[in-house]
Amino acid sequence: MKEDATNTRELMDSIYRTQRHFYDLTRKYYLLGRDRLIRELAPPQNAAVLEIGCGTGRNLIKAARRYPHARFYGIDISEAMLEKARSEIERAGLSGRIELAQADAARFDAGALFGRSAFDRVFFSYSLSMIPVWQKALRLGHEVTGPGGRLMIVDFGMQERLPGWFSRLLMWWLSLFHVSPRAELGDAINDLGRGRTQQLYGDYARLAEVLR
Repeated sequence: MKEDATNTRELMDSIYRTQRHFYDLTRKYYLLGRDRLIRELAPPQNAAVLEIGCGTGRNLIKAARRYPHARFYGIDISEAMLEKARSEIERAGLSGRIELAQADAARFDAGALFGRSAFDRVFFSYSLSMIPVWQKALRLGHEVTGPGGRLMIVDFGMQERLPGWFSRLLMWWLSLFHVSPRAELGDAINDLGRGRTQQLYGDYARLAEVLR
C-alpha cells in the first residue's frame, strides 16, 4: 500500500511539475461545475471545510473569499501542486485561513494533519477521477464529514447525452493525463446513504452530495 502511494505521488508530480504553472488557465474551460459546487457549499458560521485533492488551491481560494466566516483545509498527494497552491494562497492573502498538507486521499489522518478529525463540509473537485483507489478515498471523505455535515463531489460524467464522437475524443484526451471518469460514482454515493447525484451539461459532469 505504501509503495502504491509512492508511485501515485511520483506520477502526479511528474505530470504537474510543469503543468501547475498553466493548470488553472487551461482547466477553466473544461472542469465545469466547480463554481456551482462552491456556491452550494454554504458552510455554517465558523465551519471547517476540507478539499481532498486541492491541486493549485484554486477552489480553496474562491471558497475562502466567498465564505469569510469559515476556515479551509486542503490535502494533495503532489508536492509540486502544493507548492503552487501555497504560493497562490499567500498571494491572495489567505494563508491565515487556509491550511494545506501533503497526504494520500485514500489513507490520510486528518487529526494528525490538522488537529481535527471532522469537518462541516468535505469536497472533491475533479480529483476522484485521478485517484486509483477512488472508492476508498470517497469512503474516507465520508468518514471525516461530521454529523450534520455534507460531502460534495463534482467530476466528469460519462457523456451519456452527448454525441458519441465528443465522448470518444474527451475520453482519449483525459487518458493522456491518467484521468478516468467513474461510471460507478452514482452507485458509490448511494451506498453511503442519504446521497444524490445529478447530471450536468448532458452528463459532461456529475454533481453529487451526501448528507451526514
